[in-house]
Amino acid sequence: MTFLGYSLTVLVAYLLGSIPTGFLVAKAKGVDIRTVGSGNIGATNVFRQLGKPAGIFVLLADALKGWLAACLLTKIVFARFISTADPQTLEWFGICAGVAVILGHNYTCWLHFKGGKGIATSAGVLIALVPLSLLVILGIWVVMFALTRYVSLASVSASFALPFAAWLTGESLTMIIITAMLAALAIYKHKANIQRLLNGTEHRMLLHKPCSSPSVPGQSS
Repeated sequence: MTFLGYSLTVLVAYLLGSIPTGFLVAKAKGVDIRTVGSGNIGATNVFRQLGKPAGIFVLLADALKGWLAACLLTKIVFARFISTADPQTLEWFGICAGVAVILGHNYTCWLHFKGGKGIATSAGVLIALVPLSLLVILGIWVVMFALTRYVSLASVSASFALPFAAWLTGESLTMIIITAMLAALAIYKHKANIQRLLNGTEHRMLLHKPCSSPSVPGQSS
């Protein structure tokens, strides 16, 4: 039953994460988000191309996917398939669901396994698994973005700090290792942005209504 529980958790979490929120929101407005701006389906590109309301909606929806998988789904499956209330097993259910939902977002099966960069979905997972660590890296994200206006630099900086935040807030060794893996995945998904930052060609996020012309590729989401 435990194996079935893990399998069901991973499958449902992946499918939940694979819902391409940004693509669907843009499609409803007659736009293929993959063909404009950075081509990414995440919240930042939606924000730039379709405006604040659409971008904020995608951001919250993608974060909700992560929380639903790592918290609600985990508890439902755990209660159904596991007879003993073992905190360590519950933690592993949450970890499996969290990793699966992020992979679903980053590599959605509905768009030829091309998705977003997982920052918002990861935040939703972290709310469920390591909320104090999330607060630490959220502060880092806000400071870096305020200083530079680079979404990608803020996201990479926060991701890099994640395992250290987990350590500082007293998380288990298992959770520190998992957060390090999630951080590495997030940084890997920003490899093109990092190259543009080094080249000085990355574009800053300007908090105004996006212009009608397509933006230059290279935005984080």
